[in-house]
Amino acid sequence: MRQEYDFSKGIKNPYLKRQKQQVTINLDIEAVEYFKAEAQTSGIPYQTLINLYLKDCMENNRHLQANWG
Repeated sequence: MRQEYDFSKGIKNPYLKRQKQQVTINLDIEAVEYFKAEAQTSGIPYQTLINLYLKDCMENNRHLQANWG
């Protein structure tokens, strides 16, 4: 193994579509169970489903209407 590698002529990975950021989030058990059940029927991992749902909300400019009272 070399001591140093020269990456000055390297190119960006053309297969990398979008970067993702790992986060920790606390979700209600019912919400996780819902998306896990949806994952079973759709064949898509539940974390991907949650991400798709959040992206859909963002792209369609949906805003949460919640009463915290």
